[in-house]
Amino acid sequence: MQPRIPRQSAGEQDGPRPDGADLDDRFDADLAAAVSGARRRAVRDGDRQIDTAHLLHSLLESDPEVRSVLGDGPRIARLLGYLVQRSIGYGLRWQSAVEDSGAVPVVTGAAGFSPLAAAATEDACARAARRGAARACGVDLLAALVADPQARAVEVLARAAVEPPTVLARVEQHFEPAP
Repeated sequence: MQPRIPRQSAGEQDGPRPDGADLDDRFDADLAAAVSGARRRAVRDGDRQIDTAHLLHSLLESDPEVRSVLGDGPRIARLLGYLVQRSIGYGLRWQSAVEDSGAVPVVTGAAGFSPLAAAATEDACARAARRGAARACGVDLLAALVADPQARAVEVLARAAVEPPTVLARVEQHFEPAP
């Protein structure tokens, strides 16, 4: 049996993580909460790692800016429906495989994340830095999640007829300064 996602003791939750990867320090409060939610969801679902679909699910539930970028209403309901199904249906095939397209370099120091999810968290931080923000937000992570066509988040978006180029264009509009 392969190890599950590392759990944090009460003392570790507020301090540095044991693997030295203090990702939460690079996330705003809402994104840190979403990543914690994704971690809980992965454990509850019996998955070995937090993958991009876990992150997308958590973002949709907790971040109104992400929902706004994706377009509130029926599209969000459809996306959440597919994400809920993953634990009872089509997502079961994901439990036996690591999410890794081979298209992104492996990111070390992000214990408990699939290679694609770890790369997405790093990309979200890089996106935030490029726009001059000290911390990544949920919209940064959303853009990073759709960057690799092999990501499980992209598969879920495709089932709901949401195209990654459209998401990226809406992310850019979100960050454009108001005239």
